[in-house]
Amino acid sequence: MSILYYTLNNSVFTNFAFYSTASVVKMMGMSLLTSAKRLSKDVFANPEDLVLAKNKSAVVTTSDSDVERIRRNHLNDIENIIPFVLVGVFYVGTNPDRNVALWHFRIFFISRLLHTLIYQFALPQPSRFIACLVGYLTTLSMATRVLLNARP
Repeated sequence: MSILYYTLNNSVFTNFAFYSTASVVKMMGMSLLTSAKRLSKDVFANPEDLVLAKNKSAVVTTSDSDVERIRRNHLNDIENIIPFVLVGVFYVGTNPDRNVALWHFRIFFISRLLHTLIYQFALPQPSRFIACLVGYLTTLSMATRVLLNARP
């Protein structure tokens, strides 16, 4: 009988499902944060959005530094969270040790939370670089296990 890795009876899968979904929801929150910042500052990227402006003399711009900071943070999430989720699906299939897998998932999620806080509060480098690198290396560690176990 084959082992069912992708079931809620497998704690590795349930932990992956939790932390990957939490990471995706965090990433989705960046869209809301961008919209909230645009509305609070009357900064809009599209002419049709000007009807939402409080100040009727608002103009279309894509160069507001506060909005762009959030957007760059969101882009970094996209560049890191999507690979984590994709690699993680294959990683679960390698039947990793439960505790090792859980720490991979936790470390990645915490690194993304820290990265966002560091980015949004403009803390000095190398803090943001380190937070991003920790998450990146976590995904790379998982990918290495997949590649070593899935050789054709």
